[in-house]
Amino acid sequence: MSIFTGNHRQAWAEAFIAGIPYAVASGMTLVETGPGHASLLLPARSTWTGDAERQLIHPGCLSVLADTACGVAVGCAMDELEPFATLDLRMDYLRPPVADTDLVCRAECHRLSRSVAFVRGELMQPGQSEPVATVYATFMRATAASRRKDLPASDTSAQPSPAPASARPTPAQAASSLMSPASIEPSQVFVSRAADVPETLAVPPGRSPYVDFLNVHQQPQIDAGPVFRMPYKPELIGNPVLPALHGGILAGFGETAMILHLLATNPQLAGIPRSVDFAIAYMRSAKPIDTFAQSTTVRQGNRVALVMVSLWQDDPSRGHFLMPREDA
Repeated sequence: MSIFTGNHRQAWAEAFIAGIPYAVASGMTLVETGPGHASLLLPARSTWTGDAERQLIHPGCLSVLADTACGVAVGCAMDELEPFATLDLRMDYLRPPVADTDLVCRAECHRLSRSVAFVRGELMQPGQSEPVATVYATFMRATAASRRKDLPASDTSAQPSPAPASARPTPAQAASSLMSPASIEPSQVFVSRAADVPETLAVPPGRSPYVDFLNVHQQPQIDAGPVFRMPYKPELIGNPVLPALHGGILAGFGETAMILHLLATNPQLAGIPRSVDFAIAYMRSAKPIDTFAQSTTVRQGNRVALVMVSLWQDDPSRGHFLMPREDA
């Protein structure tokens, strides 16, 4: 049965946006739809400013808009609606997005295979003839509509932190094992911490309004870099059925953690580093609980740094091992 005939596609897209708590809270609106494509508008807000000094929008705002628009494009490409979820998302930032200015993302599902949907798109700002960013994303079709295991939204007691440096891969090992500069890989985390870990706000209030919106907190420096925590709040939900955090919010938090990592490990920097590109691979949906992140600088030159970030939520499995002795 075909569901997208006449105005059905537009009606579905509007209902899809209206059902995403983050999209509603951020004021996203549908601009237009067609077979396999869609355009979404993110209205200007001072909250979206990432660098108050240079008046630039935080790149995480572009990621969350792009992820949403790409998802709508996938739905508009289907003849019969089915669940789908983001597999990976890549952003290329072509020029700085100006703060307090609308953003529009036009996404096109250019290939819809039996299992995977492939999407590309551009992000524009009114008054500019060239895009500020491009996006490429893939989505898995026919995903599960419920969790096999879930935690209540109020359970935020688990506060894991990374293993000591000796238990983590070196930057060279990390670089050789990555398919993209950023990934969500909870298995890289081994040690848990109590809920009373001392924290401070990641940045002074007002320096980065978008970081203030995410309410990012910073734990003390641990080995290669600090641990950051994004507290859960209902407006961060992207899938109210599971429920799950919006994939674009995870991307935005990951980008934030990498920028803050560079600032923490390079105290001599005169300003906030600006993103060139960002890619994230989603291993599983994120539950409605606190999310943690820690970054590693894989390579740093005079002008460009390559950073890896790991995001996690639950306290992962861990174990102690008795190492063989030479005299045994």
